[in-house]
Amino acid sequence: MPGELHDDDRPSSAAPPSRPRPPRRRAWPRVSALVAAAALAALGCTASSASQPAISASQPAAMTPAQIAARAMPAVVTIRGDGSLGAGFLVREDGWIATNFHVVAGMPDLKVVLSDQSEHPVLEVLAFDEARDLAIVRIHAPRRLPLLSLGNSGAVRPGDPVVAIGHPLGLADTVSNGLVSAVRVVDPELTLLQISAPIAPGSSGGPLFNDHGEVIGVAAAVSTQGQNLNFGVPADYLKRLLVRPDPVPLSTFAAETAEEEQGLPAVKRSVPHHALAILRGCTEGDLLVLARTMDGAIQVGSPLYNQGDFASCYHVYAGASLDMERRLGPACRGPRNALIEGRRKAAGLDDEAAQAWAMRDAFDGLLEVILRKVHGEAQ
Repeated sequence: MPGELHDDDRPSSAAPPSRPRPPRRRAWPRVSALVAAAALAALGCTASSASQPAISASQPAAMTPAQIAARAMPAVVTIRGDGSLGAGFLVREDGWIATNFHVVAGMPDLKVVLSDQSEHPVLEVLAFDEARDLAIVRIHAPRRLPLLSLGNSGAVRPGDPVVAIGHPLGLADTVSNGLVSAVRVVDPELTLLQISAPIAPGSSGGPLFNDHGEVIGVAAAVSTQGQNLNFGVPADYLKRLLVRPDPVPLSTFAAETAEEEQGLPAVKRSVPHHALAILRGCTEGDLLVLARTMDGAIQVGSPLYNQGDFASCYHVYAGASLDMERRLGPACRGPRNALIEGRRKAAGLDDEAAQAWAMRDAFDGLLEVILRKVHGEAQ
């Protein structure tokens, strides 16, 4: 049910692959292995720091988050697929866009929304690195487009300020700031930036800036396993992809990275379709609680399900449901009732896999109506 970890075979850092590999069969919407690997590093299970070069005294003056946002916003884009939402940013004025691999994988129809709200289809995938959750896609540029400059992610140190721009829950151009909490060396081929700036669903693939307005990372994952752990992929990995383009049509890339099911029980989905009125009385804070908690539960439960531990997956989802009910405002009755109904339906089933799916259906129905609401507000 939940997505199988998908990037265990990491390529050499000197030569990340750009051609899609043969498709592998998966069981559930993709969950990046970056989440698990970085979470383990954060808990001290792997090396968690590396020597850092000194900061040059000749660097330009620091900018405020507002100044960074004002300059960067025109180059930050939304990437939409069938039921998916992510962010990206322009790295070349002729339509090259950086994002996460998981934002574009398996999606045969992707649209990029520029800052002027114009939509442009993704034509091809120029390069990707699945192990580090990075991809570069191309659209037809209607004009010379604004782009962002990449900084030296190797110079990033714990305690440095960081600014993130993304589209949490579809709320375009949301700015958050924080600190680099740690530089996590997961293994010799993978280093991640752990940051305190929030990364909510819809912000994956967005840029992370240093205080000079340079991109030093790509927002990649959020873990809510007891605490919020947000991560970014260092920009130096992205630089390697930019000099190694190997274009693949989007249709070919989507077919070769599509998820499939294997070795797990056949399940009939029953995702409820809610009217927007179900969210009446819910504040924006309530919607964020719902989206973040459901996203975190799916990230935890997905690997458990794919490993055949259906009961644990179900209990993770049921526990998250109870937690959301406790945290929602008193006027947010519709989602609370939908969660109660999901648990009631699951409890009436004898099969643990079906119970897990019943809870997942309840989550997906709420996520879908939340996305419809925020998209409607934006329009």
